[in-house]
Amino acid sequence: MSVRGRVAGVVTSAVVLVLGWQVGQASQVSPGTTATAPVVPGPTASTAAGATASPSPTTVPPSTAPPAATAPAPAPAAPAVVDGTYTGVVSRTPYGPVQVAVTVTGGALADVTAVQLTNDGGRSVQISNRAAPILRQEALAAGSANVQMVSGATYTSQGYLTSLQSALDQAGL
Repeated sequence: MSVRGRVAGVVTSAVVLVLGWQVGQASQVSPGTTATAPVVPGPTASTAAGATASPSPTTVPPSTAPPAATAPAPAPAAPAVVDGTYTGVVSRTPYGPVQVAVTVTGGALADVTAVQLTNDGGRSVQISNRAAPILRQEALAAGSANVQMVSGATYTSQGYLTSLQSALDQAGL
């Protein structure tokens, strides 16, 4: 490719970018203002007779109106945390129900107790008995149900955390 061809390509690209930027700037609307549609020339007698008309560029003047002031939306009221014991929903798993209760003291999570753990078969009971203390410890450390599941105890973990979140929601935590 010749030098002249390369220069022409660069100049053409620059012109396209600048024109696109100007059109984009002209089409932006300030908050609180109404956009006006650009005027498009309609058919004239000469275009109706088969002649072609070249479109004339239309520019949208920038808005001079100040942006409308918007009041910030009020923050939703957080539910009041009331000390007490709250029992979560029973979470059904393929290996039996899981349910926990939480104790809230001083507006914070103080204890988590397993009310029901999976009970379908000896292996399921072993897995739940191994996972429940780990999940309890992690929940107390985090003060929430935002903890990782115990490896090898997927169903127990899912049920435990679902019931835990339900109890925490009731407590307002």
